[in-house]
Amino acid sequence: MAALFTLNDVSKSFVRGSDTITIFDKLNMQIEAGDFVAIMGPSGSGKTTLLNMLGGVDGPTSGEIDFDGTRIDQLSENQLSRWRADNVGFIFQFYNLMPMLNAARNVELPLLLTSIKGKDRKARVDAALALVGLADRAKHSPNELSGGQQQRVAIARAIVSDPKLLLCDEPTGDLDRATADEILGILQSLNEKFGKTIVMVTHDPQAAKYAKRTLHLDKGAFVEEVAA
Repeated sequence: MAALFTLNDVSKSFVRGSDTITIFDKLNMQIEAGDFVAIMGPSGSGKTTLLNMLGGVDGPTSGEIDFDGTRIDQLSENQLSRWRADNVGFIFQFYNLMPMLNAARNVELPLLLTSIKGKDRKARVDAALALVGLADRAKHSPNELSGGQQQRVAIARAIVSDPKLLLCDEPTGDLDRATADEILGILQSLNEKFGKTIVMVTHDPQAAKYAKRTLHLDKGAFVEEVAA
């Protein structure tokens, strides 16, 4: 498989008052197209910061981040916005749905940033909701859905623009075990059947078992790699 993501000597630090806090110091990693990677580690190890850098939400202090031949660390904010819209779907722990919009309208939101017209947008939304098993809930608002159903809507929203990469930040952290396993099964299916590359931050060893491999972060460095 070809490398989709490559991080070369990536460092990240923050200045807080008179102190400089280093999150990463020359971190290196490679993610292949079609991979499903779980990232685990203690609180403060840099998991979410790494996810934000992979998604172009945050940039490195130094080093290179290459995505499929594009140096995203060199892109302007406008270029990053376009790159994210074309390539990345985000899934969060708390769904981040718009409460005043029904499920279909929530899923449609990323498509409003594209040139896709109304009829094609509806077809994509319908397909995404069907894929996560919510074709019959398109007109329901978030407060009419369970937590698991809301996360399914969030997954449909993340995949509706057909991104190459899904970035998941504790996607099952607010769900019971059975519902979490259903959501993880959807992610696994997206990876295996549709070839989506997935990077998932999780504190849950059971969730990590759904990934193809697990990377452990501690104090800003990978301490070991465990095959799933």
